[in-house]
Amino acid sequence: MGIFSIIGTIIVGFIVGLLARWIFPGTVPLGFWLTVGLGIGGSVVGGVIGDLIWRSPDGKFHPAGWFMSVAGALLLLWGYTNYIA
Repeated sequence: MGIFSIIGTIIVGFIVGLLARWIFPGTVPLGFWLTVGLGIGGSVVGGVIGDLIWRSPDGKFHPAGWFMSVAGALLLLWGYTNYIA
């Protein structure tokens, strides 16, 4: 994994985290790195949900696309606000 892949993951994670925070009702005080982590975690959770619904033909795990990433991030944000914060 090269430096550009890491930078791309951070940028996409930040965008997904921002979208999830924008859609989620109420104010959630998260900094930059927690927003990035929310987006990356949302992609992983969305990938797991997508893999449970639609099996991958090669049997390997694939991170989710934009829609499932935002849905996974919303699920993580809901859990964060209801059980942690």
